[in-house]
Amino acid sequence: GRKLRYPVQMKNQILALAGGVGGAKLALGLYKTLYPNQLTIVVNTGDDEEFHGLKISPDLDTVMYTLAGIYDNTSGWGLKDETFNTLKMLKTYGAATWFNLGDKDLATHIERTRLIRMGLTLSQVTNQLCKKLGVHPVIVPMSDNSVRTIAKTNKGNLTFQEYFVKYQCKPTIKGLEFKGAEQAKMAPEFMESLNTADAIILCPSNPLLSLSPILSVPGVRNLLKSFSGPRVAVSPIVAGKALKGPAAKMFAELGMEVSCVEIANFLKDICDILVIDNSDSHLASKINALGLKAAVTNTIMNTDADKTHLAEYVLSLIDNGTNN
Repeated sequence: GRKLRYPVQMKNQILALAGGVGGAKLALGLYKTLYPNQLTIVVNTGDDEEFHGLKISPDLDTVMYTLAGIYDNTSGWGLKDETFNTLKMLKTYGAATWFNLGDKDLATHIERTRLIRMGLTLSQVTNQLCKKLGVHPVIVPMSDNSVRTIAKTNKGNLTFQEYFVKYQCKPTIKGLEFKGAEQAKMAPEFMESLNTADAIILCPSNPLLSLSPILSVPGVRNLLKSFSGPRVAVSPIVAGKALKGPAAKMFAELGMEVSCVEIANFLKDICDILVIDNSDSHLASKINALGLKAAVTNTIMNTDADKTHLAEYVLSLIDNGTNN
């Protein structure tokens, strides 16, 4: 029962790169706007972790649950109407329970782990889970190989989930490492969609934690650099703040400017147009000076209508780019 509001004549194949809550929001807007066979969403797996012997892919699940309409829209992650009885019982046994896993969410991880043990790749498993939830655009992990985001901090090296959940982003960031990236290969459907896409959208995900792991997979950055179609990014930094998560804090600790201009600087070799929020319109000339084109609209996605509006706006920029 999705309403296709975008002009039907647009036949472009869209590849979106996403991670986390901000990425999932725009992914939902695109999902509501395009035909399913027009959209491929490649998701960061640097956050993946193993807990209680189960393979957990938080960003893949956030995007999948969001598109399935079953996510908890107060927190933006996890499932709505969730219960935590398993976690309570694990606590009774003295198991580590700092990573919050709901009962319904656990079913996803149990099934993923079972299928991977049967020999399926993460791509194949994700495809199966999506189909069961009625999600029909292709959601693809960046790689079927293990790439792990390691936060180098004043408290030593922490896995992403330790930094993000256990220590709540409090340690000072000194750098990031993407463990296993050198040996990783792009997931087959990622490679295929990079070759067949007419346009690329970089969703408003934390560039350090969500986009950098994808870019760390060998070949990705070069293919994005040489991509001939329009490449549009949406800034996750609005009015000097991150809308969600630790992006602003990390930028500051790494000596980067907390602004959409820094996002432009970060993406300038793999992006043509940077969409910034109305509140940052005064910075458009600085972005244009970096060789990108700044496009200004409301980028804050509180409602589904906001998500769809932003998706339509981004697609209109692409439409203009492919018809010029």
